[in-house]
Amino acid sequence: MTAPAPGTTTPYRSPQTPGRDGFLPLLHAEFTKIRTVRGWVVGLLVAAVVTVAVGLLGAAGSSIVCNGPDGGACDHTALTGPGGVEVRDALTFVHRPLTGDGSVTARITSLTGRYAPGGHAEPGSGSSGLASGVQPWAKAGVIVKDGTQPGSAYAAVALSGAHGVRMQYDYTHDVAGLPGKVTTASPRWLRLTRSGDTLTGYDSADGTHWTRIGTARLAGLPATVQIGLFTTSPEYVVTSRSVNGASVDGGPSTATASFDSVTVRGAAGGDWTGDTVGGGPDQDPDLGYRQSGGTYTLTGSGDVAPLVHGRDEPGKSVEDCLIGAFAGLVVVTVVAAMSVTAEYRRGLIRTTFAAAPRRGQVLAAKAVVVGGLCFATGLVASLAAVWLVEAVEKHKHFPLHHLAAGTEMRVVLGTAGLFAVTGVLALAVGTLLRRSAGAVTAVVVAIVVPYILAVSGMLPTGPSRWLTRVTPAAAFAVQQSAHQYAQVTADYSPGDGYFPLDPWAGFAVLCGWAAAAVALAAVRLRRRDA
Repeated sequence: MTAPAPGTTTPYRSPQTPGRDGFLPLLHAEFTKIRTVRGWVVGLLVAAVVTVAVGLLGAAGSSIVCNGPDGGACDHTALTGPGGVEVRDALTFVHRPLTGDGSVTARITSLTGRYAPGGHAEPGSGSSGLASGVQPWAKAGVIVKDGTQPGSAYAAVALSGAHGVRMQYDYTHDVAGLPGKVTTASPRWLRLTRSGDTLTGYDSADGTHWTRIGTARLAGLPATVQIGLFTTSPEYVVTSRSVNGASVDGGPSTATASFDSVTVRGAAGGDWTGDTVGGGPDQDPDLGYRQSGGTYTLTGSGDVAPLVHGRDEPGKSVEDCLIGAFAGLVVVTVVAAMSVTAEYRRGLIRTTFAAAPRRGQVLAAKAVVVGGLCFATGLVASLAAVWLVEAVEKHKHFPLHHLAAGTEMRVVLGTAGLFAVTGVLALAVGTLLRRSAGAVTAVVVAIVVPYILAVSGMLPTGPSRWLTRVTPAAAFAVQQSAHQYAQVTADYSPGDGYFPLDPWAGFAVLCGWAAAAVALAAVRLRRRDA
């Protein structure tokens, strides 16, 4: 053995094996911390149970009573259109059969209407008690329809009460044409052509110069369709809001349109036939059509449009199953905040930083572990809540709104993501404040309180939309399954399940808040003592 040269110093080497350095060992260490603390594991289980329990309590505490004819139960099955979308299909329809390709052209010279100004009118009372006025989305125009069965596929070019000419098809699609209202001095010419499964809409102010509005492809359209004229007018709706919630009241309205210069080209046979599609037993006796020479006058009521949840039909949606998510988030916030504040309170954070001096990496590992565990908790809770609550609602004969599988998957995964990002936000705030009570209070005030204020109807629609646009509560938009349609007038408020941002855009707002909190926490960790 060679002795060290004179004047040199041998560096000290610890007899202990060096610890593994890297991010994966940090993840394992942080996961082990949470796994070995029974209270935190129980807390995550409680978060899942509370989420399901609140949804079940809501379903169990609700009831629906409907007395149909002769004491029988009413049918709550919603009418579905192409693609399974729930729709309304009620109109006065004057039509002839068309086989193969062809077109229909007509001029509208007037569009008038009547409605129930107080939101009330006795069924079958006709125009008695109605005031003059055209509803903004009353429609009259030319149409090609796959028969007279309600819910059948269609394409139409129509003049609306306040939104100009529109081309609409299969209930959910809407394309704008010429703006403005119709008068005798300023009529509107409308045309709809068929070429196979493709329908093309045109409009004109003079009948000579035509503008193409758009095209629609109605897959599976039969060789023989019904082509002609139609008129319809949706209900006049009055929405009232108070601290006890919102109430929607409405009454019937009618629209009357005058057509002339009606031309049908193609293999159209038979005489004109008038039908009131979708009419019920209390149908207004004034509905129908009159023909005088080349002039057709149609009076219609109803709508040809998608259903709007919360206005058109009573029913339950997937959001109702997940109403307990806000309670689960409170529990998740407590667990996530305590996962770091407990280390500060007991002084263990110094040991953590001594073993892993890269504090930013430690925070990142904590965030990944907490986010992953919260995501798993939210996923299990969401799946269980949807399955169990829907079972209770079906047992109690509640009508359930149709929902595409992709949308339901997005709602479930989005709720799990909501749990995960909320957990990360609580962890970051806990790192900043080092106190559990302050961190939990801050996160609950930022997320849960704005959500409750918005959906409870305690605030007007404007402030509710503002809260669910800029606060972390915007992330609840990821649970939204209902669609907002430009061609249907309704109170699209958070209280009815409509958020101002798209689902993933709302979720991105929460992610932005969480990212900012994590970044600030990382900076503070480096600049102050443990």
